Amino acid sequence: MADPSAPAPGPAGPPDPAIRMDWQRRARTGIPEAVFCEGKTPDHIRAILTQARDRQARLFLTRLTAPAHDALAGDFALDYCPLSRTAVFGGWPQAELRSDQVALVSAGTSDMPVVEEARRALAFHGIAAPVFADIGVAGLWRLMDAAEELARFRVLIAVAGMEGALFSALAGLVPGVVIAVPSPVGYGVSAGGQAALTAALASCAPGVLAVNIGNGFGAAAAACKIIG
Repeated sequence: MADPSAPAPGPAGPPDPAIRMDWQRRARTGIPEAVFCEGKTPDHIRAILTQARDRQARLFLTRLTAPAHDALAGDFALDYCPLSRTAVFGGWPQAELRSDQVALVSAGTSDMPVVEEARRALAFHGIAAPVFADIGVAGLWRLMDAAEELARFRVLIAVAGMEGALFSALAGLVPGVVIAVPSPVGYGVSAGGQAALTAALASCAPGVLAVNIGNGFGAAAAACKIIG
């Protein structure tokens, strides 16, 4: 007989959602599905990686925290980057495209987590992209020194926080498409990358496209589609 003094059991927790990966996305769009890990438990990610292993599929994971990676590392071989919080499952492809296709440009060293997410996403898709770091407009000579070399690339992924002035300055110097990635770097009115996003959207320099704040993966996917 149940003990009447015992506390009543609490409500059951929500069931784990079904994992339904879009394994046909590459065939439809040219870009395979990536795994956005924020909000997922290690068990959710483990289920996804198990599916990938069974299919012998490669996966690119974003926003994977170090504790979540540590919880998975014993079961899966992941190439993990703590700076960008990205991981690759299934190995890297051989980069085959010419070196004048895509380059990454950052305003400052604080933007490197977003830059590295974009660089690794490009590498996952077989695109080797050089990084031109710390050439923001606060020292305009640094950008001018690199302008001739940057003009060789078809697509430039530019990452900047604060006021986001790099986007317009860069697009006014080079013939390639500039994909602006506002980074969440700054304080006051610049906090969270809002000022940089507004600057990207309001740029008067032709040829500037913008993705959401911190969306290095989205910028890399757009670059892949542009260069075919």
